[in-house]
Amino acid sequence: MVRAEEPAGPMTDESTVLTSILDFIGEGDQLVVTRLEHLAGSSRNVLGVIDKLEERQASLYIVEPEICSEGEGGRALRAALQAVLSVEPTGLYRRPRGQSAIDQIRALQAAGVGPVEIARRLGVSRMTVWRKLRDVETREARATA
Repeated sequence: MVRAEEPAGPMTDESTVLTSILDFIGEGDQLVVTRLEHLAGSSRNVLGVIDKLEERQASLYIVEPEICSEGEGGRALRAALQAVLSVEPTGLYRRPRGQSAIDQIRALQAAGVGPVEIARRLGVSRMTVWRKLRDVETREARATA
C-alpha cells in the first residue's frame, strides 16, 4: 500500500503529519522520503524517527542519495547522524525572521496605522506595541542627547 502525506494547509504542522505517519506505519512498511532534510530539522530528530521506525519494525528509504535504514547502509547512516549530532548545537532551530518586530511596528506606524491596529495585525498585545514604541523613542532620545 502506498500512502502519501503532505501538510493539509498553511496551518498544518509538518511534524503533525510525520507523527500521523509514524503512528500508522506497521511491520514491514517503509517510510520513503525524497531527501533526508525533508524528514526532520536536525540529526537528533532524524535519529528519533529511525528509532521509532525500528520499534515498529519498519524502515526508512531516502531517494536522494539512495540510502535505506536497513543493513549496512542503515548502520552507516546511523553512524553519520550520530557523528553530526555530536557537533550539532542543541536547542530548537528557528528560521530567521525577515523583519524584526520593532521594524514591523515602526513601518506600520510610519504608514499611519495606530497601535491597536498594529497589535491586531501582528498578533501581539497592545501593551507590547506601546512598550516597543516607547523603547524606540527612549533610545532615539538618548542618541540625540
